[in-house]
Amino acid sequence: MRGGEVLHEATLGLAADGSPQHSTALLAEIERAAQASGGWEQVGGIGVGRGPGSFVGIRIGLATAWGLAASTGVPVGGACTLDALGRAICEQTACSGAPLPPIAGERRTGSLAVLDARRGEVFAALYTASGERLWEPFVAAPGDLAEKVTALSAPLRAAGSGAVRFRQELADRDVDIPDDEDPVHRVSARHICALVEASGYGDGDSLDPIYLRPPDAQRWRERDTSQRTQ
Repeated sequence: MRGGEVLHEATLGLAADGSPQHSTALLAEIERAAQASGGWEQVGGIGVGRGPGSFVGIRIGLATAWGLAASTGVPVGGACTLDALGRAICEQTACSGAPLPPIAGERRTGSLAVLDARRGEVFAALYTASGERLWEPFVAAPGDLAEKVTALSAPLRAAGSGAVRFRQELADRDVDIPDDEDPVHRVSARHICALVEASGYGDGDSLDPIYLRPPDAQRWRERDTSQRTQ
């Protein structure tokens, strides 16, 4: 991005065999993004998502960003992926030209970012219409998130892979969710860049991952230890 204008943006899906392309296509795509700005000498900062998300994806993203910053001297900063998704929801709502449909005379003003956390859980955070975070990022079962939403006084608009997968649980609580194919459900690199640019870049020391739950290896160790002591 430059001055709010998107110069290059791409999404790396799965390879033909269904495997991720972190090790084969990520750096090549980053190079294309740098060239779109006129080369690395024109790049003033690197933004990266800190999570929550998959453990492997977060680690690869942060390690790649840190390595690029160390080798090029370009400052780097991280942003919460739920914040990026919340920004997209707020942006879409503000640009729609009309308020969201009212329920019981109330106007929808909240934005609920929901990512599929696998294992039958979701990562979520709640934002005001202006993008201010109301709920800190957390992990929960879809039913528990639905109950938490029920306690709110105003209806919401939700988006993200978790909102798509668990649409019914949220829709039963009068949560407005765009169609599955709406691009608002995808975490966008441009929103991550915008958040990092607004908060400022660092030297890479602040790129702490946001996991929200222990890694599988720790869970397996705890399970094995428990089985051995029984």
